Amino acid sequence: MSPLTQEQIASREKTLLAALLLSMWAPLATGIAVLLSHSTTQLADFVRRTVELVALAISYGVFRYLEHRRTPDDAERARLESIAGHCVAGAMAISGLVMIVIAVSRVGTFVPGGNVYPGLAIAVMGLGVNTWFWRRYARLNREQHNLIIAAQSQLKRAKSLVDLCVIAALAAVAINPTHPVTRYIDIIGSLAVALYLLWSGLQAARDARSSTLTRPQHSDSRVDLV
Repeated sequence: MSPLTQEQIASREKTLLAALLLSMWAPLATGIAVLLSHSTTQLADFVRRTVELVALAISYGVFRYLEHRRTPDDAERARLESIAGHCVAGAMAISGLVMIVIAVSRVGTFVPGGNVYPGLAIAVMGLGVNTWFWRRYARLNREQHNLIIAAQSQLKRAKSLVDLCVIAALAAVAINPTHPVTRYIDIIGSLAVALYLLWSGLQAARDARSSTLTRPQHSDSRVDLV
């Protein structure tokens, strides 16, 4: 596969940077929303956003490092891109595990309530932003495959679907927090999100590993992972 052109590198780097900058406010905003509500889903969502921010920062750093070096070694490129891919996979898997622990620990003791509207607004905005980035990364990856961009596309897809689950759970609390079903919607929402994140994390890890294993051994040093 041919190397990325300077224009393609600039486009992908700007997209990664924009995603990173927009993601920086999310843990703070979600953390404040958690303090205003008693939502299990929202607490889990705060953990998820924080871990994913770290993975995105690593991905951006690796992409910038590799694409601005004149002669990145094939082995080094494969190693660093694999690390970035596994960081994204790890972020999703860790988020999923934490969400399961939180949900299970609050079964029988969790009482829906509090002000969930700030968190609901954040989730709706997050859905719009993540869906846009998902489509953007998918288009860039179809144009020229790159492991880091592909992993970000998977992450944004997972985040979009997670936002949908969060919106559903918080909307149920906002509409009728005292209804017996609301408690289970919130906790089941957390578990559904957690399972999807675990599945997405395993898929991303598998893709990162297979891309590394199938990389040509004698390719040009500027060739991206397949």
